[in-house]
Amino acid sequence: MFAIATLWIPFTITAALGQVARNAMQRQLTGPLGTWGATNIRFLFGFPFSIVFFALVLAVSGDHLPVPTPSFWPWLLLGALSQIVGTGTMLLAMNDRSFVVTTAYLKTEAIQTAIFGFVFLGDHLTLLKVIAILIATAGVVVAALRPSAAKGFADLKPTLLGLAAAASFALSAVGFRGAVIVVPGVSFVTAASYTLVLGLFVQTLVLTVYLLVRAPDVLKKILGLWRPSMLAGFMGAFASQFWFLAFALTAAANVRTLALVEVLFAQGVAYYSFKQAISARELSGIVLIVIGVALLVAA
Repeated sequence: MFAIATLWIPFTITAALGQVARNAMQRQLTGPLGTWGATNIRFLFGFPFSIVFFALVLAVSGDHLPVPTPSFWPWLLLGALSQIVGTGTMLLAMNDRSFVVTTAYLKTEAIQTAIFGFVFLGDHLTLLKVIAILIATAGVVVAALRPSAAKGFADLKPTLLGLAAAASFALSAVGFRGAVIVVPGVSFVTAASYTLVLGLFVQTLVLTVYLLVRAPDVLKKILGLWRPSMLAGFMGAFASQFWFLAFALTAAANVRTLALVEVLFAQGVAYYSFKQAISARELSGIVLIVIGVALLVAA
């Protein structure tokens, strides 16, 4: 029982690794496909892989096909739609700012998840948690502001985009965890996989219909770039599978807090793939974010 209860830790680390790889692939596709085209590939090409994952889980576990409760659907829609908004906003932010620092903004998601947990679920905020939130927020400000006032104001756009993406992902985490834990009568693995399939179905449907109406040429471009899109879709489904497994075992705030390790993974990707350096000021801001989220875990 103890081993199962702690599995959310390796699940989260695995998901964070997969997410960094997926983000890097999506970023490279933003140019030819645009923001929403690149966003759709994680859903459109991830959905078939989620079905394969779910079929394998059912075969191994022996579970029956779940029948969700009515409360499942509001949670699922909150998770699915918030993630669409978060992904698109994240890619916009990455176009305007470095990969590492944008990822640091996104890591305020852990703090925002704790806040949303307090607002929507009544989770108690202790003094230590409040201090952790203030320290991590200070880290975001340090990383975002520039020495020049003019440049500082210009950099507010990617900062706000990054923070908005983090808020959307925080709502998504809360929504998906709410959906996973109300799937009745099956193992946590089956519940997580089932929620992933339906979540990706909703997301694929919404974005594909949007692109058909607003930008049908983008869908043609996506199909023309099916090979890199397929890989990005697989990594997206792979990462999401492990996020959902972690959500099934512990609070979303715990998962998204441990996911801070993604900052370190992203720094390695940015250095080796994008040749982006990070300044001492930006690094100090990221350190403050790390300290703040570490305190949040301790609390």
